[in-house]
Amino acid sequence: MTDSDGTPTATPPDEDGASLDVAALLDRIGFDPETNVLTQRQAEVLALREHGLRQRDIADRLGTSRANVSNIESSARENVQKATETVGFAEALSAPVRVEIPAETDLYDVPNLIFDAADEANVKVTYTAPDLMKLISDEASAAIKGRNVRTRLFVSVTSEGAIRVRQATH
Repeated sequence: MTDSDGTPTATPPDEDGASLDVAALLDRIGFDPETNVLTQRQAEVLALREHGLRQRDIADRLGTSRANVSNIESSARENVQKATETVGFAEALSAPVRVEIPAETDLYDVPNLIFDAADEANVKVTYTAPDLMKLISDEASAAIKGRNVRTRLFVSVTSEGAIRVRQATH
């Protein structure tokens, strides 16, 4: 079986995932533990979880405990979150528009803050006000309650008009 680009696809796993070649899968998607924030084992666990295996099945396959697999998965997901935040921070540094949304701001006021900052920087925002509110609510759902921004947010707009939302960590 092959993908649309002609590369072989991973063999679908049987119920316990025994037929899934994780090393081949990681190689096929370009995983390199030397340049990645994940360890080889973390990548393996995430790949197996993404293919529907339970932690107990992964533990059996790797010859370890379910608790250890749980710890590996938790660390991996934390590393992915930190890497995502780091990329967002780097993107915000180079974005021509950066808007801080203070805690206790009405969500309905946020689009105008973004539009005003984008106008000052001569950057076109391709979102409508309702679309911006939805995007911010989706990207920072833990920071929004009803119409109230509960935690300080940072919104950046690239020169192409792409919006990136980050939450303050403190």
